Amino acid sequence: MRTLTGLQPSGKLHLGNYFASIKPMIEKQNNSNDEMFIFVANYHAMTSLSDAKSLKANTLEAAAAFLSLGIDPQRSTFWVQSDIKDVLELYWILSQLTPMGLVERAHAYKDKVAKGLEAHHGLFSYPVLMAADILLFNAQKVPVGKDQIQHVEIARDLALKFNNAYGEIFTLPQAQVAQNVATVPGTDGAKMSKSYKNTIDIFSDAKTLKKQCSSIVTNSTPLEEPKDWQNCNIYAIAKLFLNEQEQANLQDRYSKGGEGYGHFKMYLNELTWNYFAPAREKFQYYMNNQNEIIDILHHGAKKAKKTSDEIMAKVRDAVGIY
Repeated sequence: MRTLTGLQPSGKLHLGNYFASIKPMIEKQNNSNDEMFIFVANYHAMTSLSDAKSLKANTLEAAAAFLSLGIDPQRSTFWVQSDIKDVLELYWILSQLTPMGLVERAHAYKDKVAKGLEAHHGLFSYPVLMAADILLFNAQKVPVGKDQIQHVEIARDLALKFNNAYGEIFTLPQAQVAQNVATVPGTDGAKMSKSYKNTIDIFSDAKTLKKQCSSIVTNSTPLEEPKDWQNCNIYAIAKLFLNEQEQANLQDRYSKGGEGYGHFKMYLNELTWNYFAPAREKFQYYMNNQNEIIDILHHGAKKAKKTSDEIMAKVRDAVGIY
């Protein structure tokens, strides 16, 4: 089985990225026999990031973060999206088969526009490029957050449409979602997202991390009274770090009263800081040795291109492109 996933380098990695995507991906890499295809989605990042210098820097930073958090280039195929130009050609070919209504129904586009992002064609056609990412490598499994399930379904629809028109070339992908962390809440209770500016970042310095944890929205329950852990944004994030017994212990602290939300914010701050301490050390190493990152990415792109070349040869022949 082949699993594919990508993450945009449009800003610093945050807890939502980690628990919804990176952690399950690393666990699958280390504990399954699946072929893992993992890429830094810098073309996708252009929908929200137009500064060239920032995009280049963020791409290397994202790669360093992936490696620091446990991506093993010996076990996984790991590359930068733009190193394989075939994805843009397939994007264009799939566009010829994409009904307007299919992408008009994409809720992620509507949500991002509603949040203030510019409504341009790149953002609108994002699901078609994502379909190209998936189908170019005939991925069978695509780990995604809950909000991206629809995009994998679009990729599946386009694969079916292409196969019906030209023959069985594409594998039909399936979205995989870890239900207990399908959507990681941000500091305001909405989905944690760089676009919404509500993140808790993985590799921030101690001062920034404390500020982000302190900004989590809570209610005004007095310190001495019991707190409602079931509807608390702090608890919803903290539980992701904890086993069942640790979650039960934290629930007891909420129920007993005597602690304010400030105490729980400090607890989350400590959890986050300590959990990522080993990764922070590796991250600093890679950021100080960026040529090593580039070599790893180029090697991964060569491996990935062997697969994409085979598939694109069939696609070009099917549609009549030399």
